[in-house]
Amino acid sequence: MTRPRVLLADDHRIVLAGLEALLRDDFELVGRAQDGRSLLEMVRGTAADYIVADISMPGLNGIDALQAMRREGLDLPVIFLTMHTEPAYARRALEAGAAGYVLKHAAPQELLQALQVAAQGGIYISREIAAEVLGATAQRPERDPASGLTPRQREILRLLVDGRSAKEIARLLDISHRTVEYHKYQAMETLGAGTSAELIQLALRLQIVGP
Repeated sequence: MTRPRVLLADDHRIVLAGLEALLRDDFELVGRAQDGRSLLEMVRGTAADYIVADISMPGLNGIDALQAMRREGLDLPVIFLTMHTEPAYARRALEAGAAGYVLKHAAPQELLQALQVAAQGGIYISREIAAEVLGATAQRPERDPASGLTPRQREILRLLVDGRSAKEIARLLDISHRTVEYHKYQAMETLGAGTSAELIQLALRLQIVGP
């Protein structure tokens, strides 16, 4: 049975060694980069299925490398493994199209879970910061629950109501489908929707978008 291929990127060799030990039983390791530019070059020339990368790397940071990949049409899932606990970093990574954001001090199982979620086309965020990243702790005005939606979230909601899939929306807006999913999840948190169907029903009922 063919194992999924993973490319690793971190500027600390001890971290790379730990990742190899964690992943080698279930994944084929096809490359190891120690800076963002080397990562970008390897992605272009290596048939990888997933990338596990740090954000803070010399030359080109992980998020900038991801944005460069997306500009070149390279859409393989990127999971960031990072020390940065600030939600702003996570939001920036997810808006760039990351498939996961895992904290380095999390349990090793979280990285494996993130890879499983990415394989299904989803997004994984470390439990410690997930609620804050998705805005679940934000105050929602009673009179206008949609006031917390960003223009991008409203745009994506309109297309969802039109029956468009995440991949179709990504193509129309020239962003990755994981970026679409991230904004959709944020809208679900803001409006208190539990499913995509609920989100669409709420969008219509609250007249956020027209029928």
